[in-house]
Amino acid sequence: MKLYTRTGDDGTTGLFSGARVSKDHPRIEAYGTVDELNAVLGMVRCACDPGRDFERRLLGIIQSMQSRLFDIGADLATPEGAKQQSKIHRSDDRDESEAESWIDEVDGANPPLHAFIMPAGTELASRLHLARTGCRRAERAIISLSGIEPVGDPLLRYMN
Repeated sequence: MKLYTRTGDDGTTGLFSGARVSKDHPRIEAYGTVDELNAVLGMVRCACDPGRDFERRLLGIIQSMQSRLFDIGADLATPEGAKQQSKIHRSDDRDESEAESWIDEVDGANPPLHAFIMPAGTELASRLHLARTGCRRAERAIISLSGIEPVGDPLLRYMN
């Protein structure tokens, strides 16, 4: 399989439903930004030391998050009502609960924050800050999409 198809040379791209939309459509912006977040999480994984207990656990969590982000990309690439939607996983309350349990696990031993944290410290910490900002950008793109097309509430909560 070649890395290029030439099907997008006219400025359009295909959705999982088979429909074609402009490459600047909010749906494309949303799942493209989720894809960027996934790439940044890959950079985070590269900075983790599997010899350290916390970072080994972080590797597992991030790998699971990356898999979930692929599901979210497919969700966003498949408009509601598309006949292919039975082939994808739509975000649900279990996904949100899983993410909250990861947050509680990772943040549970930290004292409450009373101020913003300056992005710095270690390479891993800085990459995590970059992932946080990428997630916020993806959330904004998904919210923009939700203003013109249906997006499931569980997906919006997950990205928040």
